[in-house]
Amino acid sequence: MAPSFDWWGKDTHRGTPVVVKMENPNWSMVELEGPSEDDFLIAGDSPASRTREKARGKNAKQLTWVLLLKAHKAAGCLTSIGSAMVDLAAAVRRRVASGRTDADDADNDVSVGGRVKENPTVKTRFYSCIKVFLWLSVLLLGFEIAAFFKGWHFDTPKLHLDYLWASQWGFKGVFDWIYAQWVLIRVGYLAPPLQFLANACIILFIIQSLDRLILCLGCFWIRFKKIQPVLKPGDLDIESGEKGYFPMVLVQIPMCNEKEVYQQSIAAICNLDWPRTKLLIQVLDDSDDPTTQLLIQEEVHKWQQEGANIVYRHRIIRDGYKAGNLKSAMNCSYVKDYEFVAIFDADFQPTPDFLKRTVPHFKDNEELGLVQARWSFVNKDENLLTRLQNVNLAFHFEVEQQVNSVFLNFFGFNGTAGVWRIKALEDAGGWLERTTVEDMDIAVRAHLHGWKFIFLNDVECQCELPESYEAYRKQQHRWHSGPMQLFRLCLPAIIRSKISIWKKFNLIFLFFLLRKLILPFYSFTLFCIILPMTMFVPEAELPAWVVCYIPATMSFLNILPAPKSFPFIVPYLLFENTMSVTKFNAMISGLFQLGSAYEWVVTKKSGRSSEGDLLSLVEREQKHQRGASAPNLEEMKEELEKQEKKASLRKKHNRIYTKELALAFLLLTASARSLLSAQGIHFYFLLFQGISFLLVGLDLIGEQIG
Repeated sequence: MAPSFDWWGKDTHRGTPVVVKMENPNWSMVELEGPSEDDFLIAGDSPASRTREKARGKNAKQLTWVLLLKAHKAAGCLTSIGSAMVDLAAAVRRRVASGRTDADDADNDVSVGGRVKENPTVKTRFYSCIKVFLWLSVLLLGFEIAAFFKGWHFDTPKLHLDYLWASQWGFKGVFDWIYAQWVLIRVGYLAPPLQFLANACIILFIIQSLDRLILCLGCFWIRFKKIQPVLKPGDLDIESGEKGYFPMVLVQIPMCNEKEVYQQSIAAICNLDWPRTKLLIQVLDDSDDPTTQLLIQEEVHKWQQEGANIVYRHRIIRDGYKAGNLKSAMNCSYVKDYEFVAIFDADFQPTPDFLKRTVPHFKDNEELGLVQARWSFVNKDENLLTRLQNVNLAFHFEVEQQVNSVFLNFFGFNGTAGVWRIKALEDAGGWLERTTVEDMDIAVRAHLHGWKFIFLNDVECQCELPESYEAYRKQQHRWHSGPMQLFRLCLPAIIRSKISIWKKFNLIFLFFLLRKLILPFYSFTLFCIILPMTMFVPEAELPAWVVCYIPATMSFLNILPAPKSFPFIVPYLLFENTMSVTKFNAMISGLFQLGSAYEWVVTKKSGRSSEGDLLSLVEREQKHQRGASAPNLEEMKEELEKQEKKASLRKKHNRIYTKELALAFLLLTASARSLLSAQGIHFYFLLFQGISFLLVGLDLIGEQIG
């Protein structure tokens, strides 16, 4: 910056020059090169005094600018926070005014297969238990506050009886006598079983944390040693004239009323780079909406005209959910001509080289039954809910699936983006409709018959994440109730199987009990029930390392595969505990075969595509314009507009989730009680966890509809 001069030509500049850039809404300060010592020379000054004067002037001006800019930045932040709080309050007011709860629209959910949906009586049983704890905690909080102002000591459990013997008669009044009896009941009858249950959950928590740590160490070892499946070079294929391995491959796309995504998935799969004479695509449409059926048929017809080897199948009797759909398709007579089958759900968009990067792994490996690819997500940054889901699934694929693949040759099939050897499917008994996790079912049965699996962490297939909490909650309910159904059905077969003892132990204890049953059990019981109860029965204690340090460490390990999500580590920890109520309820439903265990709701899709997908769709639409049937398209568009108008009348809205809301008030009540005992870590955990439940209960996370 050039020195400044007044009208008489004198240099008026002193101190360090700065440049202030205006950047809405914040300012930033950039310091340029400071003046030389000659700028500060004054006759008669000693070098030491000049240095001190220079330092004082520089520091004073710098400090002034920094403080001013920090103050402006803080004011901008406060303004943003204020605006966000106003928007939040408005959303809460709308949600409460609408009065829609998670039970209002239960009859409108899309269910496939005709099985009995959840009984309302069974559905409210769990909520009633939570309400009992809530009202009990509110009463106890009022009782404890009254005792606190009466002089009872709440700093440590050992001092609860000090006040009891403070007077000659042992108590000063009726209230003190009642509270003394309550303390004696706590010490003698409530604290011992509560502490026993807490210790049992802590042991389960430590075991599960060690399992998570071992998985992470296995992942680090795989990265350190650069272990990955290697493709074997193929010979020259006579028919295609290309060098490689090109067996007969069947591709299946099961879908049901998914008009938002059918075009992009069919387009992506029809563009697979594979000899057309060795590829057949089955579109397995279970839609019960006539308009959606017509749209999908028209799309298949377009690609048939383009030369794709693609067929459309629609079942008249739609039993068995997705498993029934796949089973029906495998019964076609022409399936015997194919050696492998690739499965993609309706929202999955494989890259053109997907088959070339997966199928060759089967070459000269007759024991290999499944090659599973990793999922990637086109909408992972859409909102906070999708970001937190991305953290979970990144850990699932990069750590759990990869480690189990490398060291055990077994993992749960993800239901899509995988290639099966048809012989392995037939050897395992084919698709069965007995659970809502048909993918895990077929994987376990194939493993029991000796088939091996490979997971490819470097092969990705794009798909969508649920953007609303309602869709995500129902998806998680199915994912956590199904494994318990399967465990009950598979346990005798696992015990009788001829696999090694170690593989039986892995299946029973690690795969099912630890990761599917124990994890949701202790997450909900320990942090949502036992922890708040210890605030009202302080003779039973949870150490700070259980409440804070181990959960923080586990969250840190979980978020490592998605390093860009580190700013969300605290919301991730809180949200995982919040989801424990849904997962626990689902686990109990599946284990004891309650009504909701067989509930299947199709996950709502938004039809998002990447930029490249959109460009390819535009080009494809231009190609198809000549071959399109104008009258049919116009009729379908008119019918579609009519249905959209009808749908707008019964537009879905955000809901209030009663179980989450009741738990929010339970935890906030417990946090208020913890203030009386001055328990810092416990208070902050309960406070923020209660706020997390409150936000989820009011459906303020995820897509905001209205």
